[in-house]
Amino acid sequence: MPIFEYVCGECNHRFELLIQGSAEAVCPKCQTSKVDKQFSAFGVGATTNWAPSGGSSPCGSCGDPRGPGACSMN
Repeated sequence: MPIFEYVCGECNHRFELLIQGSAEAVCPKCQTSKVDKQFSAFGVGATTNWAPSGGSSPCGSCGDPRGPGACSMN
């Protein structure tokens, strides 16, 4: 069962949802089914030296290696 990221077409709420079978995604904030599936960043296993020098971690929204707040998604 994959977890997908969505943006609501009505209220612009960003959320993740676990989809089972042929279930349809519904915004948890306004209950509309007008949602758009988003590309998502994911991690694969343990890695070393993946963070940029300076010790910051990648953005939780998009995975930008410059860290949280570096992209336009925030």
